[in-house]
Amino acid sequence: MTVIHPIRLGLNIDHVATIRNARGGNNPDPVRAAMLAVESGVDGITAHLREDRRHIRDEDMARLKLEIAKPLNFEMAATEEMKKIALRVKPHAACLVPEKRLERTTEGGLDVVGQRDHLKLFIAELNEAGIRVSLFIEPDRKAIETSHALGASVIELHTGTYCEAFAHGDHQRAAHELARLNEGAAIAGALGLEVHAGHGLDFATAKKLAEISEIREFNIGHFIIGEAIFIGLHHAIMQMRAAINQGRTRARPR
Repeated sequence: MTVIHPIRLGLNIDHVATIRNARGGNNPDPVRAAMLAVESGVDGITAHLREDRRHIRDEDMARLKLEIAKPLNFEMAATEEMKKIALRVKPHAACLVPEKRLERTTEGGLDVVGQRDHLKLFIAELNEAGIRVSLFIEPDRKAIETSHALGASVIELHTGTYCEAFAHGDHQRAAHELARLNEGAAIAGALGLEVHAGHGLDFATAKKLAEISEIREFNIGHFIIGEAIFIGLHHAIMQMRAAINQGRTRARPR
């Protein structure tokens, strides 16, 4: 029987850096946002250092590791450049994601099956350095089973397709994607993988997905940062936490 744990909330601060970089200079400071988020009760900070440095910069990662009092989740492509940076920064966790230069945001899950040989060695090096490895994947049985075989201890299920269908009122597609996420979480849990989820989540979709008993952590960025413009970062985090907690009360053991 699945033990139902509280869901941790990780805040992705990339888009604070996006605003900073639109004008150059140092403001708003994503590290300051991360520290305020920690004071407001988030369980960790996520930052994606992209190849083109469109938002988070190398110095941001170094400062985050030194200055925040919660775990740092380093989102990164599985490249030699990013591996060297991760081994230098030593974050709590590294979440390997697909990355295309022209995409606005991450599009879909990592092709763990097609990149199996490359990822096996890559993950082993990070594990040896004491960095917990997560793989951002689709809720697909083969991808989940491959992630387990590769030595990852965590998977993060891509929730973007579900969230998009929900936002557009496509109830049939949303129900289909929700079923896929439910099934994927169950498969992963049975294999002993810790299950995280993220991408496109807002108050309503996070509340609904919190009902999936295997999910242990949400990583949410764009929506919370957007809400912070109107109600402040502290209140946006508090409202997200309340939505997640409310959804969790409806989770049922398998």
